[in-house]
Amino acid sequence: MIGVCSGRPVSITGLGCYAPERVLTNDELAKMVETSDEWIQARTGIRERRIAAAHEATSDLCLPAAEAALADAGVKSSEIDLIIVATITADMLFPSTAAILASRLGAGSAAAYDLSAGCTGFVYALTQGFGAIAAGLARRVLVVGADTLSRVVDWDDRATCVLFGDGAGAVVLEEVARGGFHAFELGADGAGGMELFMPAGGSRRPASAETIAEREHYVKMNGREVYKFATRVLPSSAHAVLEVLGRSIADIDLYVPHQANLRIIEHAAKKLGVEKERVFVNVDRYGNTSSASIPLALCEAREEGRLADGTLVLMTGMGAGLTWGSSVITWTEGRNK
Repeated sequence: MIGVCSGRPVSITGLGCYAPERVLTNDELAKMVETSDEWIQARTGIRERRIAAAHEATSDLCLPAAEAALADAGVKSSEIDLIIVATITADMLFPSTAAILASRLGAGSAAAYDLSAGCTGFVYALTQGFGAIAAGLARRVLVVGADTLSRVVDWDDRATCVLFGDGAGAVVLEEVARGGFHAFELGADGAGGMELFMPAGGSRRPASAETIAEREHYVKMNGREVYKFATRVLPSSAHAVLEVLGRSIADIDLYVPHQANLRIIEHAAKKLGVEKERVFVNVDRYGNTSSASIPLALCEAREEGRLADGTLVLMTGMGAGLTWGSSVITWTEGRNK
């Protein structure tokens, strides 16, 4: 699925993020499983990650990120028409985390739903938010990417527990005078779905004494196959979205890939031919936060002065499904009116 955005420009007019206070370092992990700071950094580039407090669910991470995004956009919660929460760690199967968030924000008239596309969820949700505005169904959309992966990680499995962290990022989408989204490219390969999945907890394997005993309520990953998939689709998706725009990687001011693994990011950057200075990386401080990964990176990029009005940004994600997605946007500060 690929397309060039047309009609009145739609862009991100508000940005907000939240990361839990608890920092879990590699040295602390080395006391829990057989690993070391050197081993983790050499294979992933991760030094530490954030862990949600015992009382924090995914909606609790969403709330401060969403409030910050609304304040940044100068928009009241009552003015939001649609809320999409991209997550694979919803508070519960139902109601949706988005509906819970809408209530807590006071966005009583907004439509609200969750979107599950793994680590690609934020890019998928941006596409849907853009589509709702472009079609005239909504004027303002709140998109949140949030996950509390620490709740579904097996802390006895060093192959996965070293990778993930918790966090949330939110954006407000609105029509703008200029700039905004230029194109999207999305895809999925369900045949690879069992390379990264959680076996139990759904209708196929509902919770039981057996599923609990077999530890089936935790993330399972074929690291080798996921790595091969990621290093293939990150550059191919980026190339596809640039090609449909008639652009090249040389036109991009800032490349913001999903922060899964430093080796994956470096491989994608090399294959695309983008210099280190144009790639944003914060996986070392947060680990893989799934749907929160890209918006957390956008927040930090703006704080560091690397994201300003007119910056041409390429975002690319990949994750469970197996899914992937890219978008190109000319960053706007406010509505450019």
